[in-house]
Amino acid sequence: MTRTDPARAVAKVLVIAFLLVFAVFFVLPMLWLLLASTKSPADLIHGNPLSPGSLGSLVTNWQHLMSFQDGAVLTWMGNSVTYAAFSVALTLLVSIPAGYAMALMSFTGRRLLLIVTLVVMLMPATALVLPIFLELSYVGLVNQAASVVLPMSFFPFGVYLTYIYFSTSVPGELLDAARLDGCGEGATFLRVALPLAKPVVALVAFFSFVTNWNNFFLPYVMLPDSDNYPMQVGLTQMLAATPTFNPVVGANAEVQPPELILATLLSIAPVLLVFLFSQRFLVAGLTAGATKG
Repeated sequence: MTRTDPARAVAKVLVIAFLLVFAVFFVLPMLWLLLASTKSPADLIHGNPLSPGSLGSLVTNWQHLMSFQDGAVLTWMGNSVTYAAFSVALTLLVSIPAGYAMALMSFTGRRLLLIVTLVVMLMPATALVLPIFLELSYVGLVNQAASVVLPMSFFPFGVYLTYIYFSTSVPGELLDAARLDGCGEGATFLRVALPLAKPVVALVAFFSFVTNWNNFFLPYVMLPDSDNYPMQVGLTQMLAATPTFNPVVGANAEVQPPELILATLLSIAPVLLVFLFSQRFLVAGLTAGATKG
């Protein structure tokens, strides 16, 4: 045995211990959620927490979930898809050109604009909800889809990611050559810079989608009509109708805990699917600015 073998053994034990702790705190709750959605309310309370339920209970929970407030869950999911899709589209239209301009163009106020972007990026999103509400209320957009889509379309983090990418991964000589060939700034951006920026476009789109999909406080304030709720806000209405979390509802409960758990899984499924199908592009985007292009 060499002198380094004990150190390697200790390191291996520490890694295994860390993975076990990770499993306990992260994997077990997800496993419990998956299994709990297949149980009846009685089995969920009195059965083994990690024992599977039955397909019949899962189908029953799904039917009850779909009948909640005449199919409100599907309406909320549709709203979430609509808000997230439009916000991502507008985010890309704003963030990618803005990051390009701040990284590769010279204009008055460029440094100030970058500082403002960083400051807004670091501010808690909840701190901006009240002034945004007052502004949108003044122009009559409260309880409209635009009251959620427009504020979330201005994504400072996406602008900063794009700025870093264009600053480090796009050769300035390539853009200068395009300009010498007669391309204006718009053509240089669209024909040269943008095709090279596919990794960061995918990265910005993913982070924007996740942020919009999980957005709660802004739509909660902006959308008083439950028909306009996204899924994340709709879950709070289901929570209030679940006796485990709101004993006042008692026997008149509209939602049982397994149905609420199933709704929670349904709300996170789109993010998981988007991540699984786009992880190759996400890895490329995350590593694109690691080295100088």
